[in-house]
Amino acid sequence: MRALNSILLAALASCAALAHAATALPGLAAKASELAALPDGGWLSVDKQGLHLLDAGGKERARLKVRAKHLDLRAQGSGALAVVMDANAEQVLPVLVDWQAGTLATQAPFPAPPFGIESTCLYRDAQQIDHLFVIGKDGQAEQWLMHGDQRQLVRKLALPPHTKHCRADDAAHQLLVNENSVGLWAYNAEAEGAPERKLLKRGGTERKGEVVVRPWPAPASARTSAADSAKAIVVPRGQTEPVARTGDAADDPAIWRNPSDPAGARILGTNKKQGLLVYNLDGKELQLLEVGRLNNVDVRQDVTVGGNKLDLAVATQRDDNSVMLFTIAANGVVTPAGAFATGLDNIYGMCLYRPADGGLEAFINDKDGSFLQYRIEGSAEAMTGKLLRRFKVGSQPEGCVVDDRNQRLFLGEEKRGVWTVSARGDAPARLTMVMPVGPQLVADVEGMGLYQGAKASYLVVSSQGDNSYLVLDAQAPYRVRGSFRVGYNLAAGIDGTSETDGLEVSSANFGGAYAKGMLVIQDGYKRLPDGPQNFKYVAWEDVAKALNLD
Repeated sequence: MRALNSILLAALASCAALAHAATALPGLAAKASELAALPDGGWLSVDKQGLHLLDAGGKERARLKVRAKHLDLRAQGSGALAVVMDANAEQVLPVLVDWQAGTLATQAPFPAPPFGIESTCLYRDAQQIDHLFVIGKDGQAEQWLMHGDQRQLVRKLALPPHTKHCRADDAAHQLLVNENSVGLWAYNAEAEGAPERKLLKRGGTERKGEVVVRPWPAPASARTSAADSAKAIVVPRGQTEPVARTGDAADDPAIWRNPSDPAGARILGTNKKQGLLVYNLDGKELQLLEVGRLNNVDVRQDVTVGGNKLDLAVATQRDDNSVMLFTIAANGVVTPAGAFATGLDNIYGMCLYRPADGGLEAFINDKDGSFLQYRIEGSAEAMTGKLLRRFKVGSQPEGCVVDDRNQRLFLGEEKRGVWTVSARGDAPARLTMVMPVGPQLVADVEGMGLYQGAKASYLVVSSQGDNSYLVLDAQAPYRVRGSFRVGYNLAAGIDGTSETDGLEVSSANFGGAYAKGMLVIQDGYKRLPDGPQNFKYVAWEDVAKALNLD
């Protein structure tokens, strides 16, 4: 059976490169432990004496004296970015290669990991940011981000022990590693999201003494999949402080606008292990209301309840399957204002509706597909709900949003797609499919928000299965306007988003970067640094520019 490192090479290296190395450089191939082809016909070679830059005939042009191992490279400008491990210092050393000038220039090394290095490799993501994987003998591994002199730990991983070789497939966003006597594994190379893996090929045993030959990597455009090229990348302008609980905790945001001070807005966010959080536009936590396991939250302002004009937030409470209500004062302070039971078994998502009479209604759903529509009644100190209507979808829902202007409810059935139905409590609940699950909307269908601008209105939906966000016209025929992902803002030290549960969007003027509105997104995996979940702030102007929206 073929050696596992041969299997790895078969998946990653060109046969032409292997053949050329064997015939044109027989002496070099016998001496080198690794070779990498360059576009001018030259080579990078690694042996115990160092890293060598060679011409097509094998003549040395430059040498970096280091006991080098684990060579990998990516195109960069008119040259290449290479990495090798300094086996004495147990550090990975980036090197800029200029084949025209015939030079090798070392860059700032990566910090030595808390384990012995067994394998290293590069990955270049869809944002064209370089990452380094460092793997230890016992399976400990780290993923680092590299940008100029910037070196930031993105995440820690658990990989198979005794991994002698790794390689990243940039186009497929996969980290390929061998596990001796088991086979070749493909892991998710994207730091955002779970470290999923699948076995590509079974079997094999490690065989020493084989020369690893790497071909020159294809241009980034050629290595980008069609699905990725169709998705724009926007970067967040801000983020909240992390929630106080680890694991799957943060869930759903809502936005409160301060009519007298655009910059005085508040972001409400649920922590389904603790309660309700209130942040300012700088992401600073201002309040924590420890009221139990809140799941979804929504806000409506200037509504009439019990003869009083109020700004209200409403949330689903999973401890007792109830609905909790909160008043929001003119200065943005949030205060509990009552609760009512629903009789549901597994309360889940919700959204609010302000009908034409200026009152407030709430749509509450259950994991079994049930929807209950309530009219909020009572006083500011003791509010409750009056049931108006009930209907059901075929499987688990969660996210929903109401177009108050057109009296339409949009709701997500997680495995099937987005539906719409009349929001009026006295209307028949006739569901119409807006967008089914498929290539553009990948299950689970999660949070959704409505951007209502002066010229156009858009429905924004979390496509959780591929960590993206779909934008559609909010009126029939619900034309798809594009899809985007949220990437790294390296200048601000903010990571992207993934596995988003809830989101909210507003067209209001919040000043500064958010003068044309903002999008708030729950992030399922916070990186930079790795830690508890939080919420990211995206300027709507960046989304509109990326998708050419009105």
